[in-house]
Amino acid sequence: MEKEKTAPAADNEAAGVPPGRKPVVKRVLMVVAMLLTAFHLFASFLWIAPASALRQVIPGNLLSEYMIPLWGQSWSVFAPEPINGDYYFDVRAVVRAPDGKEEITQWVRASAVELDHSTYRPFPPRSAGLAIGVASDLKGSWEKLTDDHRAIVRLDYFKGDDSVQRLKSKMQEYGDPKGAIGGYIQSEHTATAYATQVAKAIWGDDVVRVQFQASRQNVVPFGQRNDPGAKRPEIQVVPTGWRGLTNEEHQSEEEFAKYFCASDKVRCEREQ
Repeated sequence: MEKEKTAPAADNEAAGVPPGRKPVVKRVLMVVAMLLTAFHLFASFLWIAPASALRQVIPGNLLSEYMIPLWGQSWSVFAPEPINGDYYFDVRAVVRAPDGKEEITQWVRASAVELDHSTYRPFPPRSAGLAIGVASDLKGSWEKLTDDHRAIVRLDYFKGDDSVQRLKSKMQEYGDPKGAIGGYIQSEHTATAYATQVAKAIWGDDVVRVQFQASRQNVVPFGQRNDPGAKRPEIQVVPTGWRGLTNEEHQSEEEFAKYFCASDKVRCEREQ
């Protein structure tokens, strides 16, 4: 009996673990696990709950950076404001031919290409909704602009490294009563970077500039759902001019091309 009681202590000493150390380590790990679980539940609650001042408890962008892309979720499919429309994101490019001439490509609906990655698949990639997210963000920022700002956005800004700054400065000449210019410029930057990836994946390294359009089309109104002649409302388009290429350091053109071109909805240059 004496040997059975002293054996665990002897084993701990042989392993170099001081007596009483293991219970302390277990307690610490349990506390850490409980804290992480509590934070995750609290963050999830803040994320799916209606926006309120309570979100300020988590500083900065920590909440969104934690929830996206792994834990993002939304109750917008339910009442009182269910999803009632589709977003589209279209891209085209100017490509320099071997003889030096520039050619304009056809429009490609990038959102349809990405959705093909999730159609009829029980475990779709989260990236399949990337184009829709970009389109939704761009349209939301664009709607906050004044008519003068929207007219400027339709112009071409692609020459030189200061094209974005020139676009922003031109918009600021007409004031910024709603404080919307900064948000729009950020949304357009994201859209341009995404469009650049799409264009290079499809048409290769000879792309010299891109143009993109975000649009939304509402579904048939609920009150007309049983009307056989009901038609969906017209598509709401966010028109933008030509933009210079934008590349982020963390982006991988090769990996994006492998993912994007795997869809049957698009024919990429490297496959031709």
